[in-house]
Amino acid sequence: MDEKYMKENDKNKMDQGLLGNDRIEAAIAGLQKEVSQEHLAHTLTVIRQRMRDGGQLIIAVEPPAGDTTLKIQAVQTDDGNSWWTVFTGFDEELKGSGSVKSTFLADMHQLFCEAVKTESIMGIIVNPWNRTLMLDKSLLQIILGNEQ
Repeated sequence: MDEKYMKENDKNKMDQGLLGNDRIEAAIAGLQKEVSQEHLAHTLTVIRQRMRDGGQLIIAVEPPAGDTTLKIQAVQTDDGNSWWTVFTGFDEELKGSGSVKSTFLADMHQLFCEAVKTESIMGIIVNPWNRTLMLDKSLLQIILGNEQ
């Protein structure tokens, strides 16, 4: 089998909603190499395009405690703030394999809207183990097109 066929076959196994998220990872990598307003704007644009294309992210959830509702897993940063964690693909999720229990695919637009409305968090951390980007609520608003 040639390498091209193997890559295509891997794509067929991947959930369709995650196809194209490698562009987000590449944009974040570029931003990490050279932090600038231009690279940030490019990264946000790539995320917005994926969102508008119906893209999905993997969310980690905590098992229900008492009630029957699942809660999106949050991490606490050194400053005491809570952030939801999401992943662009299963490879990114597995890099921190010990801390993620259950995951689901979530529509990016819905997820971003919920994050903006949820008072108990500061925003979303994309790929907390690698290719990391912290999207606070103002950046989420920009992605959603709600910038003022």
